[in-house]
Amino acid sequence: MPALLAGKETIMVEEITTATFDDVVKGDTPVLVDFWDTWCGLCRALSPIIDELSDEIDGIEFYKCNVDENQELAMRFGIMSIPTIMVFKAGEPIFNSVGAAPKGKLKAELEKLTA
Repeated sequence: MPALLAGKETIMVEEITTATFDDVVKGDTPVLVDFWDTWCGLCRALSPIIDELSDEIDGIEFYKCNVDENQELAMRFGIMSIPTIMVFKAGEPIFNSVGAAPKGKLKAELEKLTA
């Protein structure tokens, strides 16, 4: 169910798992995956930014991946620090950002991927 934020309906970003990952990222549409965990303070700070960007940027699908629950994916992509944001296209990583970047910088980088 969508959350309400200051009177605006916001759709929360869907979780991606080890079981669903390959099917989700294999297409031609870029797919952003926010690798995070519940104990990570920076991840919690970045989460609403990712939710906002998912509403603001067309042409990218947004997902979150809990690294504790999906350790195989974290190992597969060498996730050593979180939050880590990766964007995939046709199953291959095309963008990577480690740490909590400011919304404006992250938005500008992501919009380049849809141009």
